[in-house]
Amino acid sequence: MTTVATEAHPAPAEAAPAPAIPSSREVYRDLLVEFLAADERVVCLDSDTGLFNGVDFGGTSARYVNLGIAEQNLMGVAAGLARSGRLPFVNTMATFATTRALESLKLDIALNNLPVRIAATHGGLAAGHLGSTHHSLEDLAITRLLPNLTVVVPTDAASTEALIRQAQELPGPVYIRLGRNATPDLPAGAPPLRLGEAQRLREGDDVTLVATGPYPVLAALEAADTLAGAGIEAAVLNFHTIKPLDTRALITAARTTKAVVTVEEHWAAGGLGSATAETIAELGVPTPVRRVALGDHFARGTGGQSHLVERNGITAEAITERVREALGAGG
Repeated sequence: MTTVATEAHPAPAEAAPAPAIPSSREVYRDLLVEFLAADERVVCLDSDTGLFNGVDFGGTSARYVNLGIAEQNLMGVAAGLARSGRLPFVNTMATFATTRALESLKLDIALNNLPVRIAATHGGLAAGHLGSTHHSLEDLAITRLLPNLTVVVPTDAASTEALIRQAQELPGPVYIRLGRNATPDLPAGAPPLRLGEAQRLREGDDVTLVATGPYPVLAALEAADTLAGAGIEAAVLNFHTIKPLDTRALITAARTTKAVVTVEEHWAAGGLGSATAETIAELGVPTPVRRVALGDHFARGTGGQSHLVERNGITAEAITERVREALGAGG
């Protein structure tokens, strides 16, 4: 039977659509437009990314420069502008910023400690649909090795804004790893973000989960809930800053919990897991460390980011398994 709406029986109101969650790169884009208007030293250097298509720069349009797909040149121009008193933002994909343009990043920018902000989009597996040429699973290993370079990995839209605003105050270069599409927000009530300090998202006395990036942090929180059901209390730390690394938080974790498990959307070698293991090993504290990351192989498959993250083993299930291994090893 068809129900006809009348004044006595109005049709039920349709629920308002939930507001769309912006991606980290969209948050960055809008912030940069704001920075351009507020500070005439700010310059936007693009590499034909399309991120700024349709953006109205108003009176600041002369400070948007599209240099095309020439990443080494992009870094060199940014260095020259920074040396001349400008505050350039460089826009390119993460894998091209850290592999194709590595020499320019190292010698032109990091060596001279210049205030260049590198907005590296499509970090991790965010460009999963484009295959291995566009996956960025090495960038944290590369950037954390370079002197003077601050390395930041926002977790959601809110943390992107907070961390970029704080990074804008730094005197030296900054690498900001961003995604492509929107990722889920962190649960409400997370502590305030402070650049260089791990964000404690959950308390726990048995094991510490150390994660960086949207999907790894969410997987760590999910794993902590699962472990709690088995009587294992897991602390969760969001390492949104890879360099400078919050070694104090890692030392505390090693000394107050029985094991540490790291989670990252990156190859296991060289990233957050390696940095964590190095820090704890230097302490001489016999705390087992396990890593959840991609192994010594290229990412399996193509497709969306969340699909590839799960397919390549960066999951809550993998985290809980590593926790049980580590606790067993710790005796």
